[in-house]
Amino acid sequence: MRLTPTDAAFIYMESASGPMHISSVYVLDGELTYDQLLTRFEKRIHLIPAYRRKLQLVPLSLGHPVWVDDPEFDLTHHVVHHHAPAGSTLEEAMDVAVALNEPMLDRDRPLWKMILIEGVPGKTLLLQMTHHAMIDGASGIELTMVLYDLDPRAGEPVPPNEPWTPEPMPTAAQLMSDAIAENMRHFNTDNPLQLLARAVNNSKMLAKAAEVMGRFVQLPVITAPFNAGAVGPQRKVGWMQKPFADIRNIRKHLGGTINDIVLVVVSEAVARYLQSHNEHVDGQYMRIMCPVNVRTESQEGALGNQVSAIFPRLSAQPMDCLQRLNAVVAETERIKRDEEAQALTVMQDSMPNIPPVAMLASQLIGTPLDPTVLAARFLAPVVPSVGGYRPPYLGYNFTCTNVPGVQVPQYMCGYEVTDTIGLLVLNGNVGFSITILSYNKKLFFSFICEPRLLPDLDYIVAAADDVFQELLAAAATKSQLRQG
Repeated sequence: MRLTPTDAAFIYMESASGPMHISSVYVLDGELTYDQLLTRFEKRIHLIPAYRRKLQLVPLSLGHPVWVDDPEFDLTHHVVHHHAPAGSTLEEAMDVAVALNEPMLDRDRPLWKMILIEGVPGKTLLLQMTHHAMIDGASGIELTMVLYDLDPRAGEPVPPNEPWTPEPMPTAAQLMSDAIAENMRHFNTDNPLQLLARAVNNSKMLAKAAEVMGRFVQLPVITAPFNAGAVGPQRKVGWMQKPFADIRNIRKHLGGTINDIVLVVVSEAVARYLQSHNEHVDGQYMRIMCPVNVRTESQEGALGNQVSAIFPRLSAQPMDCLQRLNAVVAETERIKRDEEAQALTVMQDSMPNIPPVAMLASQLIGTPLDPTVLAARFLAPVVPSVGGYRPPYLGYNFTCTNVPGVQVPQYMCGYEVTDTIGLLVLNGNVGFSITILSYNKKLFFSFICEPRLLPDLDYIVAAADDVFQELLAAAATKSQLRQG
């Protein structure tokens, strides 16, 4: 099973400083044992065939990698037990989970891992790691529906009729011949004339997409401290949770969508951080990458990536929360009106794919000859701020992804999941990002950073909480005025 160009891109982009696995920490109410967790996986692994497949590279990178059954698959390599110091607080155990999440997954085995972390009295942490080449945010939520229950007394699924037998591993010659044959088919179906015909048919959407991408150069944004250097391998995480009822209350009285309110909270928090650190924010803007799920109904339940993105451009100057909300709503409505997410999807589908052979050097990643390991040890210095100024920035400042989850409790072996904390990918010079996970009528804001670039993440978390409280107060005032 060959990776799609989108899925393969997450393999090619990976480095020792920027592992490309998507992770979450699930906090359980109770002390789950390792044997219980291992037994759970033994009884459910047949429901997730992708979890028994490993990555197989094509010699000379003549084609994108393929997924093949791992003939030496062993659950104990993937379901792992870790002991945090006895009596650890939840925050201390989270630091342990973040450190365990920093290295790349072993490319010689299926690209996932579940680590049970004990040590917090009355709690268990489950660190779930799955490579981005296998899932996106939406398919990650679908995966939890297989691994977790909606009823604490739920039984185990019906076992398979036959024991699992791995398919034979393809030889190097088979991999090369299959890739060459596939390349010839693609040459016939995706030749330049057909690509040109598709481009003509989609000319309006492609023009919109070109306009979106052109803004990166025409309208540069502020270079935040967390964009001023290459991301290293270390991570720091902070989080907060808010009742979904409060979000709905804000939306009811102040307007906007849930996504708009989230963008108000995070963008204003970042603006206040920048000003407090003497960054020159007057007249400056920030650009945020917001992934958009484009998974169709027929693709539900399938792993892999079906995602586009939008790039809201918002003021880097602090402002009143209602002013910020108005600015966010105006920007997101413009993006929807211009169909920017659809335009970028059309552009991606219309462009010729990068030949896999161009990514030949990526086959060294994860091997003893991995050049990115040395680069991670000797990072280039951070670009200093001179009087609050840095050179203009042509990229996006951070990612903010909002992943809708289930709105009822989930259980692992009868233990309730109380918290879900996302650990987003960081790479390049994007040293800070945010995951928003909704679960059981709560919204979890998870902030992740590279601490060399952003040593005081707690400031942003606290500022986000302040903004949220200001929105709540504004909603209460508006409600009282209406009632009066």
